[in-house]
This record gives sequence, C-alpha cells and structure tokens, in this order.
Amino acid sequence: MELNENARIDTSQVDDRRGSGGGGGISGIPIPISGGRGGIIGIVVAVVVALVGGGFGLNSAFSGGGEAGDNTALEQRCSGEDALAQLDCRNTLYVNSIQAYWRTALPQALGEQYRPAKTVFFSQGVSTACGQADSGVGPFYCPADSQIYIDLTFYQVLAEQLGAAGEFAQPYVLAHEYGHHVQNLLGTNEQVRRQQQRDPGNANELSVRLELQADCYAGAWAKNATGTADDTGQKIFTSITEQDIRQAIDAAEKIGDDAISERANRPVNPEEFTHGSSAQRRDWFTRGYESGDPTRCDTFSTPL
Repeated sequence: MELNENARIDTSQVDDRRGSGGGGGISGIPIPISGGRGGIIGIVVAVVVALVGGGFGLNSAFSGGGEAGDNTALEQRCSGEDALAQLDCRNTLYVNSIQAYWRTALPQALGEQYRPAKTVFFSQGVSTACGQADSGVGPFYCPADSQIYIDLTFYQVLAEQLGAAGEFAQPYVLAHEYGHHVQNLLGTNEQVRRQQQRDPGNANELSVRLELQADCYAGAWAKNATGTADDTGQKIFTSITEQDIRQAIDAAEKIGDDAISERANRPVNPEEFTHGSSAQRRDWFTRGYESGDPTRCDTFSTPL
C-alpha cells in the first residue's frame, strides 16, 4: 500500500476528542441482544442502547451526544511534511478515501445519496448518542448520531493481542464501520432492528448478516480505493497490493467469532455468533473485493 504524499488530508471529516475527557465514568451497563461478549468492530444501536454488534462499556442511562473535539493539533500535524508518518493523519486519509468512494458508489449502485459521517478519535472513553463507551468496546458505529468512534490504540490490540499486524488492517476496520453507515442510510439497520424485535430467536443470525454485509462493503471499497481522490483531484492511494488485501482478510479472520472464542479458551458455539465466523468474514470481504460491486453484498437472502 502506498499513499499519495500530495493528497490533501481533510481533517474536517474527523472529530478529534482525544484528551477531552469525554468518556466520563466508564463503568456503564451494557444491554446485549446478541450473545454475551463485547464487540470487536461493530454497530451500536440506540434502542435503550441495545447492542447489535458491539460491546461492553456502554452506559444505557446515557442518552445525549458528546461535545465536539478540537482538531487544531490534528490539522497542524496533517498539513506538515511528515503527515503520512502519523497514525492519526493516515487514518484521516483512509476516512477521506472511504467517503470519496461512497459519495459516488452509493447513488450509482444503490440509488441513495451519500451523507458524510464523521469519525471520532477518542481516548479511553467517549459520550455518544448511543450511550457512553470505553475503549473496550472497540471501534463502532452509532446510528443515532451517524458517527464512527475509534480509540486508535485499538490497532495495538489488533496487532499485538489478535495477531493482525498488517497496515491495511486499519483501513479495513474503518471501511467496515462506514459499511454500517451505508446500511443506516439505506434503512437496513432499522429493518434488522425491527426483525430482531419481532423474532428474538433469530437476533444473533440477523446481527451476523448485518456484520458480514459491512465486511462485503469494505471489500468493495478496497477494490475501488485506488480510484478515490481528494477534493483537488489528487489520488489518495497510488497503489494497493495483493499483500495489502491479504492483511485485510487476515484481520477479518482474526476477529471472527470462532477465533475470538478459541483465543479466550471458550467453547465455540455458532448459535452465539454475532459477527460471523472467520471463514464467513473472509468470504464476504473477498466477495466485495473481487466484484467491486456493493450490489453483490446481499447477505440477507443468501445462505450463510
């Protein structure tokens, strides 16, 4: 993977809340509707803060959104000569690429206008319209405020504890979360929530289908990422290699429900899966990547 050093990093697509203390107390009470473990990249639905795909640390008593961060330091770093050496600047550029892709792909392929979503960088804890979260949740998307939340130290966890150390694992994680934003714009999230309420016995399977579709959307972006450009027309990526794609697939496999259970020395029970097995996550990302077409990501009418 090679980023274009001439691409402009648009920090307005990020809300930097690191060091703001926005998390407050981080001993929230999660209300899971699928399984019993915290999510590793997922979606948090604000229905009494019910969790479809993510994690412990959400405070169900919290109902407000968080205050905006201060992007001043981020803007300075990301306009400097060594911007691409900075983790937060690279991730901001990944966000720029993902949103540039969907700005065109969503109306063309799925008939819906794209509405941008900010990514919130936070440290330790953060207040959201879906509740109050700590870093243990992992990256997540909140449909109630249409924002992605990530503590960038998650990438250390991904590399050192989960074994997915490749650089391209990072844009894969973000692209997965923006896949949830696309689902929100299309009404998929709401449809799944209603189905889960009507048929709680299938809540886990519906959650898996939602997560696998987000993986497929991430794959579609990856296929088209070298075609994305900044607002001046500069390409964001100059190259993405097959090794990069293998890194994304490796990350998807490492955060499969079965892999997480095995790592924790817990029995593997497919009925408790909420995100999909390693094989399923690999296969759906690959489907999106090989086709480059988000219309091929219908996980809801396909046998898993």
